[in-house]
Amino acid sequence: MPAEYRDEELLASVVADMIGIVRHIAVGNASPIPATAALLAKARGRELNLNQPYVSLLGSPKHTFWTDGGRELFDCAGQGRIDVFFLSGGEIDGEGNVNLVSTGDYAKPGMRFPGSFGSSYLYYVVPKVILFRTEHSKRTLVPKVGFISAPGGSDENVYRTGGPIALITNRCLFSFDRERKRFQLESIHPGHTLAEVIVNTGFEFDRPPDVPVTPAPSAETLRLMRQVVAPELAEVYPQFASKVFGVGKTA
Repeated sequence: MPAEYRDEELLASVVADMIGIVRHIAVGNASPIPATAALLAKARGRELNLNQPYVSLLGSPKHTFWTDGGRELFDCAGQGRIDVFFLSGGEIDGEGNVNLVSTGDYAKPGMRFPGSFGSSYLYYVVPKVILFRTEHSKRTLVPKVGFISAPGGSDENVYRTGGPIALITNRCLFSFDRERKRFQLESIHPGHTLAEVIVNTGFEFDRPPDVPVTPAPSAETLRLMRQVVAPELAEVYPQFASKVFGVGKTA
């Protein structure tokens, strides 16, 4: 009988599998699930005596060598020394474009988002960018973003070493075809359905005749997350670590 797990553990497990064998994973602010996945990828390497990626977490004195925050992150990425990064957005469309600015009229926006910061730059230079959005709805996954903070694709004459490889949500996993600038549904998370994904997605996407169910985290993956990753994660995300893994809770 499969072990019980939380939704956040499933998402982190899927993301860790996508990371693969890399040298350096960087995680920005307010990204507890990607941070869990990055530390899980590192823990797997350590446990199996395989490649152990370096993990940089913004805001963590322990898990970063930067002393000047974002500027060093951008410099490192520009030199080709970051292999994986994560982006989210107020809106994401079917071409992989991300909106971190606003909705509605730009002069009088209906909603303001945190701002683009370095998203457009990192989207161009980091080889594997994994998009994530824990609200899968037509409000967030739209036919066309209202403002392009970071473009999912580029013209053929544009030199670009990076871009999106996937989008993971609370309902499913999409892969991204950079040449076609289009998502394909890869799997649906347990407890969700294809009809549910279709009705809650604002853009068109491809899918196989039979869409598989997203694999549940293995017992070993859950052990690593709960016993090894969670205490490290609590340094930067104490509330998340407490809620999901019970770290820091007292009887």
